[in-house]
Amino acid sequence: MKESSSKKNILKKIKQALATPVPVPFTERTSAQIFQKPQQDIEIEFAENFTALQGKFSFCFSAQELANQIETLLATKGWKNIFIKDDVLQQTLQSAGSKIDYTNNLSNCDAAITGCEYLIARTGSIVLSTAQQSGRTVSVYAPVHICIAYTNQLVYDIKDGLELLQKKYQQLPSLITFASGPSRTADIEKTLVTGVHGPKEVFCFLMEAKAHQE
Repeated sequence: MKESSSKKNILKKIKQALATPVPVPFTERTSAQIFQKPQQDIEIEFAENFTALQGKFSFCFSAQELANQIETLLATKGWKNIFIKDDVLQQTLQSAGSKIDYTNNLSNCDAAITGCEYLIARTGSIVLSTAQQSGRTVSVYAPVHICIAYTNQLVYDIKDGLELLQKKYQQLPSLITFASGPSRTADIEKTLVTGVHGPKEVFCFLMEAKAHQE
């Protein structure tokens, strides 16, 4: 079958273009910031953006207050089967007087407690990775995700978080997740539904880093 004249013309133009390629524009890369820096404290920036995405936020000044707030939350909600895989977090809560009974069964837990890599203030996102002891699975499969973070883990933009992850591990973890509030989908008759592909509720307890180091 003979090729049409239009097809021949197109192929001819492609060959001519490949023979004399056009120089790539914008060879000089710039590091200019696309987004403006926050006009308020980064803690407030994160809290506002996180809650706007249906996340529940709380600030704690000490480990004691952290433990009290989490125990109050669990008692109010009636959650008894709490999964936690992070040894450091478990020790922090127990040292503060927490009496939570933990379960090793993730599939039947009421809620799971994890740490995080960083918090992104601009997007209200929690950064998780497979390099953490709890990994990524816990925050995905648990019906409720409770994240404990510290003020020195707050960064403004995603770029800042990725740069710190690179420095922390030398090589980026195999999987990095940016969790922004509870899971949401509008696939079902274009109606927004939460908790279909992940936790129905996400809580972030932010604690002063100095209190954690004491």
